[in-house]
Amino acid sequence: MFDVIYLSFGLAAWVIVGYKSVAWFRDRGNADLGLACVMTGGVATVFLFSAPSLYRAFDRMVGVANLAMVFLYSSVVVFAAGALVLLLRWTAGEGAEARARARVRARATVGGVAALWAVAVTGFAVGRPDAVEHPRDFSTAYTDSPGVMLFLVLYLAVFGSSLAGLGTLCPRYAARLGGTHLARGLRVLAAGCWLGLLYCACKVVGFLLSWTGHPALWLSNGVAPLSASVAAILVLAGFALPAAGPRVAAWRRLRRLSPLWRTVTAQTPEVTMEPRAWSVRWPFADLEWRANRQMAEIRDVQRGIRRHVESDAVDIARERARAVALDDRQLAAVAEAAALRRGLENRAVGHVPAHGADSVVVVTGSEQAELAAEYEHLALVADVYHSPLIETVLTELRQRSAMARG
Repeated sequence: MFDVIYLSFGLAAWVIVGYKSVAWFRDRGNADLGLACVMTGGVATVFLFSAPSLYRAFDRMVGVANLAMVFLYSSVVVFAAGALVLLLRWTAGEGAEARARARVRARATVGGVAALWAVAVTGFAVGRPDAVEHPRDFSTAYTDSPGVMLFLVLYLAVFGSSLAGLGTLCPRYAARLGGTHLARGLRVLAAGCWLGLLYCACKVVGFLLSWTGHPALWLSNGVAPLSASVAAILVLAGFALPAAGPRVAAWRRLRRLSPLWRTVTAQTPEVTMEPRAWSVRWPFADLEWRANRQMAEIRDVQRGIRRHVESDAVDIARERARAVALDDRQLAAVAEAAALRRGLENRAVGHVPAHGADSVVVVTGSEQAELAAEYEHLALVADVYHSPLIETVLTELRQRSAMARG
């Protein structure tokens, strides 16, 4: 079971690494994105080596028992070094001089971590007393070995200090970013860091209890690995959210807008653009581009039909919406849906009213300043497009038009 769980998470983590790496290759000047790739790769490697079967297979291949633990903890240290460099970059301040100081400090930090880790690995090499594999109880199996204890204590010191710094700084930056996906990702990353500190605390307490003759295996080999695994998942989610969040939002917009888009463009195919070839082959490609395209094409249809809409159509729709106590957002959606349907209906029969509408777009100017708000408005228009209330408004408009012509 542990093999399946850890290997599944490891595979998912490497998918995230690959996705972020592609983004970084497109923007090589983005050092923070490059660090995120390195840190995510460290977490992905931790998951792989945490699988007991892979752990033992690696040691059999190299012929050294528990050497996989060195690679596992080294991956954690790579994550920690990346976190420390991020901290230095984020706290460096503005200006070229500040960035230069941050680069110097980052090199010194990475060099210091590398030196400490060289000492730790040396402690492992001289302190490993037997050839028994310990993929799940390594920290409690060698509590009487000073060399292995040096290895573990230095590992926890480097890892814990990076978690504490990153967990403190991420919420501060998230507070400046408002409700963005990056802000949410930073908060999730901070939660992972604080849970990772619980792992470090469990390990340290476990060492102390073992040295005092009261070993707590449930704490060191149970609570600690569990908290570390959940923390790693949160860290991965924090890194993935800034990229995945906008795409999930775009997919939701597409799912809600597509029925309205298909309906209105079926009658006005001239406004539609050719889909990208990749989008046809892979339905999850170009989600944001497709959502933007659908909204733009719906707006093109609205601009093209406004002369076919009676000038008082929006006012009538508003009055009927108020009569059923709809809120302002729903009222605007009903008015726009009614005008859109009426315009398409009149256009289909070639009817042009004597007094056409100046516009059939009812969303307010303040809402138009936010793209997400305009998407939500059009999604509401799609929701009510075929509602009974719209049918009532259209029936009244048809009757008025018939009386005017009669």
